[in-house]
Amino acid sequence: MSYRAPVADILFIMRHVAGLDRAAEEGLYGDLSPDLAVAVIEEAGRFGSDIIGPLNRVGDMHGAQLRDGVVTTAPGWKETYKAWTEVGWSSITGPTEYGGQGLPTLLNSGCVEIWNSACAAFGIGPILTMGSIEALVTHGSEELKGRYLEKLVTGEWTATMNLTEPQAGSDLGALRTRAERVGDGTYRISGQKIFITYGEHDLTDNIVHLVLARLPDAPAGTRGISLFLVPKILPDGTRNDLRCSGLEHKLGIHGSPTCTMIFGDHGGAIGWLVGEENRGLACMFTMMNNARLAVGIQGVALAERAYQQALGYARDRRQGRAVGATEMSPIIEHPDVQRNLLTMKVLTAAARSICFLTAAAIDRSHRAEDAGHRARANEQASLLTPVAKAFSTDAAVDVASLGIQVHGGMGFIEETGAAQHLRDARILPIYEGTNGIQAIDLVMRKLPLSNGETVRAQIASMRATVTRLLKDATPAFGATTARLRDAVESLDRATSYLLKAGSANAPNDALAGATPYLRLFGLAQGGVALADAALVSNHMLKSGDENPAHHGRIALCRFFAENIVVEAKSLEEKVLGGSGFVNDASLALAS
Repeated sequence: MSYRAPVADILFIMRHVAGLDRAAEEGLYGDLSPDLAVAVIEEAGRFGSDIIGPLNRVGDMHGAQLRDGVVTTAPGWKETYKAWTEVGWSSITGPTEYGGQGLPTLLNSGCVEIWNSACAAFGIGPILTMGSIEALVTHGSEELKGRYLEKLVTGEWTATMNLTEPQAGSDLGALRTRAERVGDGTYRISGQKIFITYGEHDLTDNIVHLVLARLPDAPAGTRGISLFLVPKILPDGTRNDLRCSGLEHKLGIHGSPTCTMIFGDHGGAIGWLVGEENRGLACMFTMMNNARLAVGIQGVALAERAYQQALGYARDRRQGRAVGATEMSPIIEHPDVQRNLLTMKVLTAAARSICFLTAAAIDRSHRAEDAGHRARANEQASLLTPVAKAFSTDAAVDVASLGIQVHGGMGFIEETGAAQHLRDARILPIYEGTNGIQAIDLVMRKLPLSNGETVRAQIASMRATVTRLLKDATPAFGATTARLRDAVESLDRATSYLLKAGSANAPNDALAGATPYLRLFGLAQGGVALADAALVSNHMLKSGDENPAHHGRIALCRFFAENIVVEAKSLEEKVLGGSGFVNDASLALAS
């Protein structure tokens, strides 16, 4: 089934939940008006649906190919990438002094969703370049900025993240890639990197690799890692000492070349230091946090694609008789199929809302005039990023799996395309730090921000929505108010427990509850965001706007509250009592 960008849904959440209209009124986004934002997303929707969308099946079937050290992308990839850059999509958030448009992260997040719904294997490539641009803007020397930023911003060149190695996995302290000082300001890089997305391809003439490596006198562990810019083509036009030695044979996203990269076959690849020696991890996390939000948006994108396909199939497929029917009914008329489809739709909408709220906080952290406001927004973005990444990517897997279920036996058959969405989505909870790592980051690093005041402020904003529900909700909201109030209070109690565990130096208590806590946070935040959208729709209905989408948003909010958020209490209990399993794990797993 073809994909059509959900432009109206994206714009509504962007404007009325993530606060684009309010930010525009405040002048936070400069000359950007809501009308211009609408025009950008509408045009992105057309480009994604009509131009990128047809690549999805081709990329899955054909994949990227490696022959004699040369990687060739699937048919149509090069032409589409060229058209994408020529229109200017690569430069949306880029700094204006380097040819970018300087538009907000929030607006670009809507575009990133569209690119990745249309074809996730295509859309992942530009995500890495966008993160590299931010890392260079923040940490690069003026010489490196002048040499590389404009071509990266315009999309003439692409960039990669070279982090992990076979023996290291997510433990970056175990990296062995070496960097040797030459004495002329350059370094020689030698080693192997794995799982490098778009590490080699035929879309651009040059690829700029950002590589983590260790100097000979570096301290052990993560404190001894430096970041280097290592281009495929050197400034003098010659080929650098690096190559792609293999492509991974993957479960999904076949059109995206995932490379094993070898640096230094012939004395060392030439690289330049980004930031300071032995401070590379701090530089890389500038890029990685950008990527984590983008991967969360990929989760939204694949969930949306899977939902659209399942909805279309359920409308067309006739099987069984619905209650009261005299002939075979479209399966969408059966309550169990309706429940599956509603679950798919609300998880997608909740994940989209969390990601867009995170993007809006990132914008405020960079654009607010007051330094205190920027600092608070930065902490809010830091708090929400692991939730956006993990909740959204878990949702993508769940939604894609439900999509196969809606298709029945045909969902298990590759020709329908439903299976591809699950295969493509399954990497997302692993990308850019597994979701278990995101949960640990949330509990151990983000909850203590400002002595817990950042998370307390976020919970207070959730309570404010519950208060609005108490005042403005109509009978159409059903039990939404009570269910969301219970979820927020469960989150509050679980937060207090984890903050206390952290202060009492009881890491196993906190670590054991980290994953259910992140899920609880996502359910509460997602439910509240859906309620914010429903309250706006309710107000518009009262004002005489009878758009059916308003009734739909209220119904979705109610379904989420009455059917999904009710997990909150059990998740709270897992957080509060979860440490017990750590003591018993060795016995149980050994038996």
